Amino acid sequence: MKTTIGKFDAKTNTVPVTFVHAGVTHRRAVNACLTEGKYDKAATEARVAEVAAGVEHKIAIGAITNPEPLPEVPVPE
Repeated sequence: MKTTIGKFDAKTNTVPVTFVHAGVTHRRAVNACLTEGKYDKAATEARVAEVAAGVEHKIAIGAITNPEPLPEVPVPE
């Protein structure tokens, strides 16, 4: 499982995270950890690792997959 954590969003107290495992890419926001009201990067990384374990399991059982490609729409001439 490879995870990439984006920039902390103070408005939503979340970080965007991209999870990649077994050819599946899954993106979602994860609640950030705050310590005394301030963003705690180390605690947030630990939380993301916990979420990643669940995402990895869901990918393994097929609950999370890559979305089907959108059908091509013919362009009128």
